[in-house]
Amino acid sequence: MKNIVIFGAPGSGKGTQSDKLIEKYGYKHISTGDVLRAEIKRGTELGRQVAAIIDKGNLIPDEMMVEILAKVYDSFGHDHHGVIFDGFPRTIPQAEALKTMLSERGDCVSAMIDLEVPETELMQRLILRGQQSGRADDNEETIKKRLQVYHSQTQPLVEWYKQEGLYHLVNGHGTIDHIFENICRVVEKLDAL
Repeated sequence: MKNIVIFGAPGSGKGTQSDKLIEKYGYKHISTGDVLRAEIKRGTELGRQVAAIIDKGNLIPDEMMVEILAKVYDSFGHDHHGVIFDGFPRTIPQAEALKTMLSERGDCVSAMIDLEVPETELMQRLILRGQQSGRADDNEETIKKRLQVYHSQTQPLVEWYKQEGLYHLVNGHGTIDHIFENICRVVEKLDAL
């Protein structure tokens, strides 16, 4: 079983590449954004708690997020090829909590794949996505703020995963298929270990 953290700035292609990994390798997928939106949409008690936190402009506390992820992870059962974590962890305490949660289940993170894309390209991709999807948060001012938050809060994860021996840099610039080939090389090296 391979559990993979797919990492990168907003607009780096995490969702697109996650979909391709799922299709090729049969992985399960946990996107924190999707999970939270689903809980809110279903109107569950958890969804109401999450909505109240988000409506105030606050981040979901790490303990709550790990509890949510553990519930989703456990729902996959033991008979799967692995899970792609998309959008989590975003901080070192979250990475440590994920490591603990997986360890309690006899599992671990196999690799952190970092999709590196030049900032000018990220801006272009996100603005185009906003034009095509109508996402209000894909405007230049908001994108700049999101990239600043990414660099200040999540960039330290790179060093943490390097120390764990799990870090793999993938050039996220180029065609979707070319980037995917590079990701597959990383995944297939994990098979050889």
